[in-house]
Amino acid sequence: MVLRYLPVDRDQLFLLPLDMREWLPEGHLAFFVTDVVDELDTTALHGGHHHDAGGRPGYDPEMLLALLVYAYCTGVRSSRQMERLCEVDIGYRVICANRRPDHSTIARFRQAQDGLVQDLFVQALALCARAGLAQVGVVAVDGTKMGADASMAANRTAEQVAAMFAEAEAQDAAEDQLFGDQRGDELPPALADRTSRRARLKAALEELRARQAAEDERAEERSSAFAEAERAATEAGRAPGGRHPRGREVARAEATLALARRRAAEHRKEVERRCAVAGTKPHGPSPDVENDTGVKRARAALARAKAKVAPVRRGPAQFNTTDPDSRVMKGLQGYLQGYNAQAAVNEAGVVIAAEVTQEAFDVGQLRPMLSALEANLAAAGINASLGTALFDAGYWSLANACAPGPDRLIAREKSWKARRTAAASGPVPEGAGVAEAMAHRLATKEGRALYAKRSTTVEPVFGQLKALRGYRRFSRRGLGAVQAEWKLMTMAHNLLKLFRAQQAPLASC
Repeated sequence: MVLRYLPVDRDQLFLLPLDMREWLPEGHLAFFVTDVVDELDTTALHGGHHHDAGGRPGYDPEMLLALLVYAYCTGVRSSRQMERLCEVDIGYRVICANRRPDHSTIARFRQAQDGLVQDLFVQALALCARAGLAQVGVVAVDGTKMGADASMAANRTAEQVAAMFAEAEAQDAAEDQLFGDQRGDELPPALADRTSRRARLKAALEELRARQAAEDERAEERSSAFAEAERAATEAGRAPGGRHPRGREVARAEATLALARRRAAEHRKEVERRCAVAGTKPHGPSPDVENDTGVKRARAALARAKAKVAPVRRGPAQFNTTDPDSRVMKGLQGYLQGYNAQAAVNEAGVVIAAEVTQEAFDVGQLRPMLSALEANLAAAGINASLGTALFDAGYWSLANACAPGPDRLIAREKSWKARRTAAASGPVPEGAGVAEAMAHRLATKEGRALYAKRSTTVEPVFGQLKALRGYRRFSRRGLGAVQAEWKLMTMAHNLLKLFRAQQAPLASC
């Protein structure tokens, strides 16, 4: 039997000129990205280009921008990986018009655009608005911990930096004595540059001392605020802690301990009464109230609750020698060296504002995020006024609840606790304070339905960035650099939303 197949002739030459547009199917993401870049105002990208006729011509910055955006859309951030894909991946080759920029060129271009990323982010947001994806009736704000390109093992305290400084001075003196004006090779690479080393260590020491003083001041303020709240609660006849969630926890623990002691005492009296009636002695050791199992358990719970309320003195301030701007933060998987990345997302899943902060806690980010959100809307030409902003319990404070700005819902407790709260209805009770009014509104049917939209707006965005595209840590160092990288990530996310929205009618046909 003769087997017939299509011929496989790898030596066959193309007889007609190549058309790269035929390499990809119609409607491919690469074509969409190039069209988007054509729509953007890229005048600033050409501002730093030298217009002289000498030397080798540079790469078109619009092509490099399209390459970066396409790479971030496909989950690639490594400049070396981009260089490799420009050789083997059809989409990248189409984007670059079959040119192959090296990784150094790509990396330098990305670094040079830090000041322009905000403008590009706003322009992409304007494109989403033209497609009807930038509604701001409901916007959810949340933060996620992103790892830095640094290790926690690279953290040093002020004492360690001072020791490094002393060691460097001693080694410098020994080097001068041994080698005079000549160069010595005994110093390790980290201490090789004598001039910059001294300046770097002095700057690190000054920064650590300033940060330690600021943290001591904040700890003192927290301690004073708690003491004042406890005093006011005592004068008002309430349990210490008042309405503060942790204060209520202490009050509940104290009530549980009192109940356990009362029950243990009643049990002891009952045992003694029965023995007196029977004319016998209690078997085993005499019942002791303080050694009762229930009392011990309640006493331990009270100690844990008080430990949470007591102002906790942080450890000494630390300076990371790899990325000095990064901080130690607690994420879902434990502690990490990183940043707190904030995002404001609408119901279409489009990121309206994206910022990065060094603060581990979200409570201080409510007003900055609202300001950034309104600024981006104005810059993008979106005239719609912000409806309701949704925040989780990490943003709660009386100052945030009363701050001027748009309507907002701020959770007073964790979601699983809120689900156990009894439902409410009707208007806010007369005479209710700010906290009681917020809790009542969240307990109503309308409030619960509105707050539940967080789970379908901002939380999926973090899941898509981290789980689908692998953006769990930043690839650059420094607050300004990671700020630009976060905006580039969220800009790529918005463009993917726009791309899929335009593809949806085709999929339904």
